Amino acid sequence: MDARDERHRARMQRKKALVDEKIAQAQDEYGLLLVHSGNGKGKSSSAFGMVARALGHGMQVGIVQFIKGAASTGEEAFFRRFPDEVRYHVMGEGFTWETQDRQRDIAKAQQAWAVARELLDDERIGLVVLDELNIALKYGYLELDRVLADIAARPLLQHVVVTGRGALPGMIEAADTVTEMNLVKHAFKAGVKAQKGVEF
Repeated sequence: MDARDERHRARMQRKKALVDEKIAQAQDEYGLLLVHSGNGKGKSSSAFGMVARALGHGMQVGIVQFIKGAASTGEEAFFRRFPDEVRYHVMGEGFTWETQDRQRDIAKAQQAWAVARELLDDERIGLVVLDELNIALKYGYLELDRVLADIAARPLLQHVVVTGRGALPGMIEAADTVTEMNLVKHAFKAGVKAQKGVEF
């Protein structure tokens, strides 16, 4: 073994000892609130990846889409194949710049939240995805304090994922894990249209 390989091995041994210690200390287990925000692509995609992961572990999942809904998506078509495991609710009517009717958007968001509360009250559901909820909160379609109170009152082991740009500071503070998706480059800016399997 040359010197460089030996240094690498020693570094990885030190790192393993640190990671193993942190794993041993992390003994709490309860339902997490995760927030995926930012201007980059992948917020909903990440949440739907977690849906697949949860299903792989035999969990039941609830999904409410607050904004999307004018057009069908690949994830909806796929997860609707599992009606006994996934409760999938498309409650929006499309992007806010398309609907152009704030009062109707508010009414739709209120209806969506009523469905979300049913999922949050059901202890059989291990994961609830509130897709684009951050947008509804950002535009004032729903009250943040009410939303956070309902999320906090969920069953102890139920996980919640909230997606959408512009997560409010209160949502970020309440969350256990927050991921900000940053945009570096996007094909749309080069004139490439949204395509199946990538954007929807």
